[in-house]
Amino acid sequence: MSLPQTAILQAAILQTERLTLRPLLPGDAEAYAAMRYHPEVARWLLPAAGDPLEASRAAIARYAASWRERGYAPWGVFRDGRLIGHAGLNFVAEFGETEVLWSLHPDAWGHGFATEAARAALAFGFDTLGLSLIFAMTKPDNLASQAVMKRLGLSYRKDVVYRGIEAVWFEIARETFEAAKAGAKPTTPT
Repeated sequence: MSLPQTAILQAAILQTERLTLRPLLPGDAEAYAAMRYHPEVARWLLPAAGDPLEASRAAIARYAASWRERGYAPWGVFRDGRLIGHAGLNFVAEFGETEVLWSLHPDAWGHGFATEAARAALAFGFDTLGLSLIFAMTKPDNLASQAVMKRLGLSYRKDVVYRGIEAVWFEIARETFEAAKAGAKPTTPT
């Protein structure tokens, strides 16, 4: 028996020190399109064809399906009630693993919001969902995202190609995340 949509939404809302993370709703499509298809943001993401508003509506529908089926998907990231980006967890079938991802409007860059939102997503993935490993990937020249990955405790593991795009793969195991949370010095697997 699946949970009603309202129950999923209520369970999936997270509050961090400065942000609200909640599933995106159809009414968020216009603000989401303005963030996701901003030229400075889009250059780091997989290309999307077609009308940005329609693509945003389709993405929000995919995320809603993932919330129903898996209990997780990317959240909208809100600051003072305004959508500033998305962040969260995404199952990547091609790799059979879950990634942590984030993308923020350029107006929100440089304030630590990506780290704050992604840290909440990692905690949700490990503590609530019981995942054993979470990865992140980005284009090799996206040094800002790689810096966030390192701040979160993820370690570089390999180069990959995802949907025709070269990327670097970073990951973190639950044990490493838990050790970092507890203040212990994590051990690096060999």
